Amino acid sequence: MNIEFDEKGKFFTNVVTKISVPATIQTTSQLLRGEVHVRKGERLKDELDRDEPFLAMTNVTILSANGQVQFEAPFLAVQRSQIVWVLPHQEQPKE
Repeated sequence: MNIEFDEKGKFFTNVVTKISVPATIQTTSQLLRGEVHVRKGERLKDELDRDEPFLAMTNVTILSANGQVQFEAPFLAVQRSQIVWVLPHQEQPKE
């Protein structure tokens, strides 16, 4: 990892800090439930709008059309052109 400092003491690194957002993604053939990783200070939509061919997901469950679990994986690269819709999960309020 490279760390560079400017004259004011601000540091720069090639590591990008991301926040995991639980989400459901519908592709053309499967339903995916897992976590999408969004850069700190950005929205899920900003991550979806990136000009990259794949969207990374972690802790993924792949469901068939009838809702049965087909596969589970710690990591999945989803081809963005196959995404139909994305639904972020909202956290339940703590009492």
